Amino acid sequence: MSEDTELLREIRDLLRLVAEPALAERDKKLRALLLQVVGASKLKAQAVLLMDGTRSQADIRKDLAIDKGALSRLVKALRETALIEPDDTHPKTVFPVPANFLEAFSGDNG
Repeated sequence: MSEDTELLREIRDLLRLVAEPALAERDKKLRALLLQVVGASKLKAQAVLLMDGTRSQADIRKDLAIDKGALSRLVKALRETALIEPDDTHPKTVFPVPANFLEAFSGDNG
């Protein structure tokens, strides 16, 4: 059994290596779309960073003191552009948002 597991891990690692350029291109497009949806709002960008599927919208609102309507509109826009998974109560982005995502914003809090 452990030989099978090791073989599967090696295959997985090779597939990741082969798929890396395609994944990087996909993520580049998704990041550009995410920037378009978030706009110039640092607060919305912070909210997106918290959308890892472990927090509810209420938790995100509480953590960031973001307006309920603004967060709801953001989640709706992200869902319509397929940037989050279908569960609106615990939003999760469909790709890993880089930690330096906030660096794209100059400091606007809207």
